[in-house]
Amino acid sequence: MKLVIFTKSTFFVEEDKILTALFEEGMDNLHLYKPGSSPMYSERLLSLLSDDYYKKITVHDHYYLKNEYGLGGINIDNPESPLPEGYKGNFSRTCTRIDQLKEAKRKARYVFLDYVFDGITLPQQKAAHTPEQLKEAAKRGWIDKHVYALGGVTLDNIKAAKDMGFGGVAVRGDLWNRFDIHNQVDYKELIAHFAKLRKAAG
Repeated sequence: MKLVIFTKSTFFVEEDKILTALFEEGMDNLHLYKPGSSPMYSERLLSLLSDDYYKKITVHDHYYLKNEYGLGGINIDNPESPLPEGYKGNFSRTCTRIDQLKEAKRKARYVFLDYVFDGITLPQQKAAHTPEQLKEAAKRGWIDKHVYALGGVTLDNIKAAKDMGFGGVAVRGDLWNRFDIHNQVDYKELIAHFAKLRKAAG
């Protein structure tokens, strides 16, 4: 099962050091997800990372960064949006409804289905699909190894996602909640938690 890590939605001081440590720990798929931010900050963050890691990074905005830094691909957050004109290369998509998966999977390298579990970063965001609906979608082949669970994924429910037929999981809040950007400088707990996530995804 694949493990995708989403960045925190805001930039912070130790971010490049933590991302480097995560790459060294074996992270091989990072989604640079900074909605509404200036591209200048993404450029700065990328410039602080070793270019050895660029192929493992996917951007959600400012798609020109993909070519400028030789990144792994881009993610289209809106399932209705077309690919940028003339774009060639890897891309993934985020879907919010099960009925969008079949079409989205056709060309994307992989597809996220959002709102699988109750939100962590935004607790008011509740799961939008019942376990029964997800199992039925897997039975019909809509959820398979190319569809990754997004939204509320934690160490405790990775197995449930696997049992529902997802080929991967995307983690954000469950990882970044292990580090307080305002009061902590030691991020050992976060790295240790990543190692557990990786083992659980197996």
